[in-house]
Amino acid sequence: MIALLNVAFALLAGLMMTRLFNKWHLPDVTAFLVSGVLIGPFCLGRLGVPGLGFPTYDDVAALSVLSNVAMGFIAFAIGNEFRLESLKKTGRAALIIGVVQACVASALVDLALLAFHWARPDLLSAPAAITLGAIAAATAPAATLMVVRQYKAHGELTGLLLPIVALDDAVGLIVFAVSFGIARALKSGQVNLLSIIVEPLVEIVCSLLLGAAAGFLLTKLETMFHSNTNRTSMTIAFVLLTVALSSLKFSVGGVNVGFSPLLVCMMLGTLFCNVSPLSDDLMNRADRWSRPLLAVFFVISGAELQLEVFGKPMLVLIGVIYIFARSLGKYFGAFGSARLVGCSKSVVKYLGVTLLPQAGVALGMCVTAQALGGEDGTLVRNIILFSVLIYELVGPLMTKQALKAAGEISDDPQKIVDRRSAQ
Repeated sequence: MIALLNVAFALLAGLMMTRLFNKWHLPDVTAFLVSGVLIGPFCLGRLGVPGLGFPTYDDVAALSVLSNVAMGFIAFAIGNEFRLESLKKTGRAALIIGVVQACVASALVDLALLAFHWARPDLLSAPAAITLGAIAAATAPAATLMVVRQYKAHGELTGLLLPIVALDDAVGLIVFAVSFGIARALKSGQVNLLSIIVEPLVEIVCSLLLGAAAGFLLTKLETMFHSNTNRTSMTIAFVLLTVALSSLKFSVGGVNVGFSPLLVCMMLGTLFCNVSPLSDDLMNRADRWSRPLLAVFFVISGAELQLEVFGKPMLVLIGVIYIFARSLGKYFGAFGSARLVGCSKSVVKYLGVTLLPQAGVALGMCVTAQALGGEDGTLVRNIILFSVLIYELVGPLMTKQALKAAGEISDDPQKIVDRRSAQ
């Protein structure tokens, strides 16, 4: 019962906060995150009243299944951006920009933090610096997608942004696997090519195959029903199914096989939208069904943020270096590659700003980074928690402003926001 009360209270708190934030023309996702912080263990949760906020992080973790399902629907929706007719126009540019900006961000963070390690090896080890550089490649798809949806952004920048954010998961996974393998080799003195090269490629291939198989099966089963309500239920069931299956892990011939939930659900959406003639309507229906779930997801994400990281000055310093170097890498990586492939001036100027948010994927990488052990694993986790707190609160607003400056937020949604503020 307490879990249900927490879900209800989280959704109500997030929705009420949007009324306040609309007066300042701030994105809903920022309102959800701030409401999560306010009802989390550091604020309202301290009262210890069951069902009125989250007294402990264990209470937040108890709702992790909702977060996993929400990420599945986010990835499924992003798969809709990979329609073949759209990829013919933007596929090459999205691929080049997606790879370049992720690698540049990772490289700049590596350089900045390795320089800090050289100056103060007692505060930051080389393996921890390299691991943080690897995590820098990841971008949060959830916040970006929600801002695009809220303001109904449309145009060349938006058309490139969502495929790039989706590609970030695959690129970030490879960069992290290789860099983290190097970091572990530095720490242990042993090089394991299997974990550095083979296992990340196996994870990507298996994730895409599982998503494609699920998408093909969903398309076939949809034809058995004539009611859009039943077809929508089938679509939702398959998103839940792929989220569940992507948690499986096993070994084959000494190779650890796992799946990326984002890649699996993204591939499910990609194949479904390209094969099923009914995909447009069904994906819109699934989107409307999942909106309250996404609101709860962001409130939970806000409640997970640990504010005690601000009490450690040296950790904050390393976190600031990480944020500054990653932001430069994302911006100039996107700027240079967008210019290289011939994008318009507005895309070249504003694309990098929209790629700053960082959350779920980076936090998932932190779990793997705990294998560094000791102080290194804890340090990496705390720095990423600090950066996620900053990026998630500031990133959605910057994404909105960049899309607005590029002329891709239409007047009608903005007028709706203004009318809400006046009420």
